[in-house]
Amino acid sequence: MDTQLEDVDTSVAVLSLTGISKSYSGVAALTDVSLDVLPGEVHALLGENGAGKSTLMNVASGTVQPDGGTIRVNGEPIETLSPALAAKLGIAIVHQHPAVLPDMTVLENLRVALPASVFEGKGSLEQYASTILGESGLRVHLGDRVETLTVAQKHLLEITKALALEPKVLVLDEPTAPLGQDSVDLLFARVRAAVARGTAVVYITHRMAEVRQLADRVTVLRDGKLRGVANVDDVSDDELLTMIVGRQMESTFPPKYEATDADEINLVVDGLTGDGFTEVSAAVKRGEILGIAGVVGNGQSELLRALAGLQPFSGRVVVNGRESNSSSLLEKAAYMPADRHSEGLMMSLTVRENAAVAALKRFKRWALLSHTREVETVGGTLDSLSVKAASMDSVVSSLSGGNQQKVVMARALLSEPSLVIADEPTQGVDVGARLEIYKILREVSASGIPVVVASSDAKELEGLCDQVIVMSRGNAVDTLLGDGITESRIVQAAVTSTAHTANTPLATTDKIVRSTPFRRFVQGDCAPSALLVGVIVLLGAFIFSQNARYLSDFNIFSVLMLVSALGFIALGQTISLLIGGIDLSVGPLAGFLVVVGSFFVNDDKPFGVVGLGILLMFVLAIATGLINGSLIRFGKFTAIAATLTLYIALQGLSFLLRDSPGGYIAAGFTAVMTTRVGPIPVVFIVLVLLAVALELLLRKRRWGWRLRATGSDEEAARRIGVNVNKTVVLAYATTSVLVFLGAMVLMTQIGVGDPAQGVSYTLSSITAVVLGGTSLLGGRGTFIGSLFGSILIIQVLNATTFLGLSQMWQYIFQGVLILVAAIFYSIARRRRKTLV
Repeated sequence: MDTQLEDVDTSVAVLSLTGISKSYSGVAALTDVSLDVLPGEVHALLGENGAGKSTLMNVASGTVQPDGGTIRVNGEPIETLSPALAAKLGIAIVHQHPAVLPDMTVLENLRVALPASVFEGKGSLEQYASTILGESGLRVHLGDRVETLTVAQKHLLEITKALALEPKVLVLDEPTAPLGQDSVDLLFARVRAAVARGTAVVYITHRMAEVRQLADRVTVLRDGKLRGVANVDDVSDDELLTMIVGRQMESTFPPKYEATDADEINLVVDGLTGDGFTEVSAAVKRGEILGIAGVVGNGQSELLRALAGLQPFSGRVVVNGRESNSSSLLEKAAYMPADRHSEGLMMSLTVRENAAVAALKRFKRWALLSHTREVETVGGTLDSLSVKAASMDSVVSSLSGGNQQKVVMARALLSEPSLVIADEPTQGVDVGARLEIYKILREVSASGIPVVVASSDAKELEGLCDQVIVMSRGNAVDTLLGDGITESRIVQAAVTSTAHTANTPLATTDKIVRSTPFRRFVQGDCAPSALLVGVIVLLGAFIFSQNARYLSDFNIFSVLMLVSALGFIALGQTISLLIGGIDLSVGPLAGFLVVVGSFFVNDDKPFGVVGLGILLMFVLAIATGLINGSLIRFGKFTAIAATLTLYIALQGLSFLLRDSPGGYIAAGFTAVMTTRVGPIPVVFIVLVLLAVALELLLRKRRWGWRLRATGSDEEAARRIGVNVNKTVVLAYATTSVLVFLGAMVLMTQIGVGDPAQGVSYTLSSITAVVLGGTSLLGGRGTFIGSLFGSILIIQVLNATTFLGLSQMWQYIFQGVLILVAAIFYSIARRRRKTLV
């Protein structure tokens, strides 16, 4: 029966949501939901996964626009709420999936997400940033790249950003799911301090104990509708559970297996030692579930990854009588990772594709896959897990966190594994869904498939598992059996252990120790530039040793002029790649601009006409960039499709304007563009200064942070207030402006309007940029690196002349550079999987 509190005085509500409705593809996520949050209260928001909790809070933070209803902040109606406006109004949200930017450093994440006013008057920027991180319990270096952090550390970073705003309304969406007890206690202390200052807190959780510990009032949603509002002290847990699931809850945990002496042992772990754990042993009978306990970060995840064949180990693992190595475990074990976004799911694929990917052999009919068999089998498994989705062909990223976790479990079951490994299987999963997952795990175990579960929830391990190994600093400090498995004994064994960190050849050490200046440099964006400088110097020394004319004034001038044309275009390509895009049109655009200029920049034309021609070239460049950006953001083209369209169009226009070379470029213009200081062209000096200026903007100003944020994680960037559409469109416009500068140099070099020229700069610019360390996936890169990449490409081509090689070698060297760029990119982009 629903419990409804008498009306509160909404005139004093700091946040008031009234009649909020929201649908996705015809499926109602919210229907006429209202919520009033008062100053200085903790208001818990409960409900099953898919009940609409996160959607409602995304509406409150401006991330999602409602289909109907009103939003009031401090009694004032808000017509359209955006993330930036929400932050300005004092609304901060800690998302269930952290809105962090993996390719940027910890400090850069803070600076791009927080307004400058947060840091004003606080002394040293680095010192203040370290202080607020320490207050949240996050012990990392400010220069660490966020992709190297653990899931828990990313959540703490998200919490730090929210609390630093000292918000009027603080929304916490499952903030404790990945955290250890020390971090949870610290978070609760900070929440209470914020409430004491008058902050209103909306707390989304699936843990009833946390509601009792923190909350003043509670609102329950079910199926996107409001089911009840109550004072926490006036409602029992059973009443809340009934409101949440719409029925009286049965026992949370299924009955445990009653083992006998005659039962066969189907899993033996003997002296297992690996990266972060040592000498772990267990013998598990058919029907039993093995639990792995301990404070987060003490080797549990590493142990599970070894059992899943994902990292090497020594010792023995015997599954159903067969000894298994890493390769066989990788093939036969089903692994459910704790971080479902990074490791568990392919977020751009559908629910069906994610569930079926590990079981494709089951759906084969002759040499092809049977779509009918796949749909029937996958559909049956998803239905058995009560996965809530608009359809099996919905993109998995559109599902709630709990339903995403069910899809991970569906894939594990469909793969017909010989061993099931589950790391935090109910993290972020509602009360009702947990029961379903527990039943499935118990049924899997009863069928003869060994099940190993790691959980930071000792109560969960007590109710689910038949054996529990307690880990501390990589050591198995206790093994609990049968009735000896209690929450108090699990916690006691973990917190009273005096074991030292596992001393294995592969053992990981503390994050702060590993984060050395050298390691941060190697992981940073500037390392490729340093490597390129070394290659350029060595290659130059070799060529000079073979031919002394290599360093003649004439050759230096010629090479640097060629570098200037490519360099400007490469700087533009860098911007496109930084935002996670690419611009295939840069080459044809450069050639097209030269053709246009050849009608105006001639010896027989007055100065005004020459100026008009250059202005027209600039305007056409800007227009091309705006078209590219608009096609991508508003036309929903992919970056490749949009810029390839412009590639073809511009090349066609070039040949329409001139079907053969013509229109000689004015000698006066050429003289200006070839001005030199000694052997150094002035345009090259301009290129270097521009590259340095862009690099400073990239590292020190919001323009650069927004570029990298958009390329690193577009959704996270949008959540923290970056106008992604504007950023992308202006980025492509800036790319075209830089191509215009390159075209000015190219026009001098060619000396004539030639429609066949320019095309090659597309591939050359991409090669130069990737050689310089910019990622093809976006988010990281350096303009200085792109400059050095351009120098190396021209240097290699120039080397063929001085070494007396044929033109064939130019193509060979270009191909080798492209191959090296691809390999270097793959190595540099490979994610480090080491956990702390």
